[in-house]
Amino acid sequence: MMTLVYTVAALVVLGVVLAVVLYFVAQRFRVVEDPRIDQVESLLPGANCGACGYPGCRGMAEALVSDEDISALYCPVGGTATMKPIAEFLGKAAPEREPEVAVVRCAGSCALKPDGTTVRPRHSHYDGAPSCAIESATYAGDTGCSFGCLGKGDCVVVCAFDAIHINPQTGLPEVIDEKCTSCGKCVKACPKMIIELRRRGPKGRRVFVSCINKDKGAVTRKACEVGCIGCGKCVKVCEFEAITLENNLAYIDPVKCRLCRKCVAECPQNSIIEVGFPTKKPTQSVSQEGLS
Repeated sequence: MMTLVYTVAALVVLGVVLAVVLYFVAQRFRVVEDPRIDQVESLLPGANCGACGYPGCRGMAEALVSDEDISALYCPVGGTATMKPIAEFLGKAAPEREPEVAVVRCAGSCALKPDGTTVRPRHSHYDGAPSCAIESATYAGDTGCSFGCLGKGDCVVVCAFDAIHINPQTGLPEVIDEKCTSCGKCVKACPKMIIELRRRGPKGRRVFVSCINKDKGAVTRKACEVGCIGCGKCVKVCEFEAITLENNLAYIDPVKCRLCRKCVAECPQNSIIEVGFPTKKPTQSVSQEGLS
């Protein structure tokens, strides 16, 4: 009986000693988390999209609190409206960036026109897994343009904000500006790299070349009626040096562009798109009899 009592007593003493040791070890190596992290996280959108470069809003909050200079940290989902109160709360300078939106740089519609033709004719039919990534890795595409959109919707799948959809008639993705948060997931998901983040522009107005085809003009013209042929007319007419021509493809710098739209009217292929501008009213001619 005494042996049993001694055994139990020894185990109790050993348990108490180990508990005390564990307590002091925990106190010695405990990590004290800055309480501001929780408050900053509550100010973030909570999308956890990873567009800021961190796995989620928690990681972004930790970086905002720990870094003295947060000019390189930015939440594209919340934008300046989110970053400003966070910076004020932390007593740091808020980073400012121009609002951006995803832009689809392919206008090669596969919809039938009244004459039964299409802007970008199909020459074959892909019968594999419905994925742009898989099709791009195994197949050049079912049209003559190997640069154009494949239309399988990888960009739609990754969008957490329901901001992009495939138009069933054209087969092209369309971005809903009001929903787009410029998280950039669709940009990364597109194997053809036809989606680009561009400045939203004043009043949502922007001008861009909706083509990434780098083939020579004659080849591009056969593959797509609205493909850029690298003629350079847009470059010559631009007064602000906003357009460059490289590898048979024109590109409009959104920073230099002043939205004059001269390039839109000059482009023989209608490859340059204007977005957000009011519809032009048709001019009415007035006869001399009407003036008399």
